[in-house]
Amino acid sequence: MTPDSVLDIFSSAMQVVLLLVIVILVPALVVGLLVSMFQAATQINEMTLSFIPKLIITLLTLMVAGPWMLRLLLEYTQGLIFDIPSLIG
Repeated sequence: MTPDSVLDIFSSAMQVVLLLVIVILVPALVVGLLVSMFQAATQINEMTLSFIPKLIITLLTLMVAGPWMLRLLLEYTQGLIFDIPSLIG
C-alpha cells in the first residue's frame, strides 16, 4: 500500500463525510437564519424559538435524505472492501 493510495482513500472518505454533513447542516443553518431574522424583527428573545425549528428540520432532513445517505455510505464501504485485494497486492 503506497502513500498515494492512502491519500486517495482518505480524500474520498473526507468527500463522503463532507457531503453527508452538508446535507444535514445546510437546512438547519437556513432555518436558524430565518428564525434569527424573525426574532430580530419582532424583538422576541426566546431560546426555544430557535432550537425547536432547527430540531424539527434536522429530523425531517434525516427522514427524507436518510436512505440516500445510507446508500452513499454503503457504496463507499463496499467499494473500499472490494478494493482491498488490489490495495494489498
